[in-house]
Amino acid sequence: MVTLPLIAAGPPKGEPLRRCHEQSLGCSVSKVAIVTDSTASAPPELLSNYDITIVPLLIAVGDKTFRDGVDITAAEVYRLMRQENGLPKTSAPSPAVFLESYRTLSERADSILCITLTSRYSMAFESAVQAREMAREELPDTAIEVIDSRTSAGALGLIVLEAASVASQGADLSHVAQAARAMIPRVNLLAVMDTLRYLARGGRIGRAAAWAGSLFNIKPILETSTTTGYTEPVERPRTKPQAVRRLLELMEERVGDSPIRAIVHHADAPREGEELRAQVASRFNCTDLYLTEFTPLMGAHTGPGLLGVSFLAEE
Repeated sequence: MVTLPLIAAGPPKGEPLRRCHEQSLGCSVSKVAIVTDSTASAPPELLSNYDITIVPLLIAVGDKTFRDGVDITAAEVYRLMRQENGLPKTSAPSPAVFLESYRTLSERADSILCITLTSRYSMAFESAVQAREMAREELPDTAIEVIDSRTSAGALGLIVLEAASVASQGADLSHVAQAARAMIPRVNLLAVMDTLRYLARGGRIGRAAAWAGSLFNIKPILETSTTTGYTEPVERPRTKPQAVRRLLELMEERVGDSPIRAIVHHADAPREGEELRAQVASRFNCTDLYLTEFTPLMGAHTGPGLLGVSFLAEE
């Protein structure tokens, strides 16, 4: 499988990873294979332990096209972005790429569940669906289902990991898909942006476009809403410390004193990311807590300096 260039931090304490490590050679082959795309910012060891297949999105720089997290690093993307004429372009994988993944997985699994980032900002979901239709004739004995997560980054990762955990226990496709869909309204993705200008330049600013006139005067808090699948404005603090404090307050408002699973994200800001991870660890009862770097493609839209948290309250 292709793994993502992420940074994991903090001891693995949650149920999903424990289930994997209870088996000495990783997770056993399940009835359902899991596929997702490269925006799923989950810890690489978890993706690997569950043998989750990652289909990379594409980043175009000039006349060259790179696979997200495979042919180009996040550092290279940020270097290009700091050049005013160097904003990379991104695109979804073709249906043929998804079909190849389905073809490979059909050799070891009875069925396949593919979970993609929000269809509001990418054609990855449509490509995955087209590949499923193409597979009906070629792989008639392999059931394939495709789900639009309506989110991205670690929120997508949390959905994918839950589906993989259920699959690893021997559940069939309908139960694994049901578990994934049940996770969608539960996950949250909040992020503090260093600037809105990269989202604005890339056309991914959504309803935060009304704030575009204050690009350099605010450190906005945005979220990817699983209700709409769009990037939504939350608040616009003036400084980054204020924004981080408010982000933590918003988390607390949403989860109360419930145990949580959380993935802290950063874009070219590892020290700030570690500081935020430490604050989340001290403030919340985390059953799982990790630190990951945004993938090159995600960073191409947000720009350097982003801090974020994907999380959900345990039931």
